[in-house]
Amino acid sequence: MEISEKLLCLFSADVREVDGEYVVDVPRREIETGSLEPGETYRVALVSRSGAKVDDETGGGADVSASRADDGPQPPVEPGEMRYVEIEDLGKQGDGIARVERGYVIIVPDTEVGERVKIEVTEVKSNFAVGEVVEESV
Repeated sequence: MEISEKLLCLFSADVREVDGEYVVDVPRREIETGSLEPGETYRVALVSRSGAKVDDETGGGADVSASRADDGPQPPVEPGEMRYVEIEDLGKQGDGIARVERGYVIIVPDTEVGERVKIEVTEVKSNFAVGEVVEESV
């Protein structure tokens, strides 16, 4: 199965019927992280349930259970990863904030808004990561 580079978010949801229409609920975290905006229109792709085989264009099967977690999308960064980021905002404690795929936040201490820096990701949590500057003003 081919996944578009335009993918904004990935989550599991049930399809339910409401007043004769079928509805898929979007998790609140996808709105809060800035991946999606209420009132906008998006293209939606549905993938069969975990553990099911999905036929791709070549007629083979792809096991979707291995590519997703039951609790939603995984962080788009890993500890030790090097990234170039732009500081977009400052947090409550004055640390720089960069956003990467799906609006995922990376906190970068000792940076200023507008700075473009190379960082090493030092800590990864489900909803944010921490990075350390390894090269300034890239």
